[in-house]
Amino acid sequence: MRDVKNTVAKNITELRIANNMTQVELGEKLNYSDKTVSKWERAESSPDLAVLVEMADLFGVTLDYLIKGEEAPKPVDKKEPADKEVKYNRHAISYIAEGGGWIAAILAFIITSLIIGRMSFQWLYFIYTLPVVLIVKLVFNSIWFNPRHNYLIISALMWSILATIQFTFLYFGKNASLVYLLGVAGQVVIILCSFIKKPK
Repeated sequence: MRDVKNTVAKNITELRIANNMTQVELGEKLNYSDKTVSKWERAESSPDLAVLVEMADLFGVTLDYLIKGEEAPKPVDKKEPADKEVKYNRHAISYIAEGGGWIAAILAFIITSLIIGRMSFQWLYFIYTLPVVLIVKLVFNSIWFNPRHNYLIISALMWSILATIQFTFLYFGKNASLVYLLGVAGQVVIILCSFIKKPK
């Protein structure tokens, strides 16, 4: 059993390096942390069968090669440009969607300023846009990117909503800075959740 673990560890390391991947990049593709990948490569633990099959497909080798190392790995260079192009396109779509929120805020700012003819509440548009943009970012990150970053986005979203509440009350002459106490409690909950429900 130890020999199989060592063989799997050796093959994972060699295939990862041959495909110019870091442990972090491999972990993201398999939805595992880089620490788990590091344990695999040190033969401290082994991936389960489903992960081995996924890894074999990713590297373009057979499962037998990954476990036994009995045949030369198939080249996977042709897949790399496609993967990079998809990743680039996803980032572009995400940035365009987020930018759309700011463009809408600027447009609303200009139109209402022209209609009213004076500056009053228009600056609030940008305050309200921040939580909306962060929600869009959270959705795209959950679908396409690293789910570990969701906790950071959720934290930023929570603080931006609290800031929105405070600035709204300030516009009406009320000081609502005490709402940030909710943020402290919320931040503690978010940090605890990041430990309890850690991505693989």
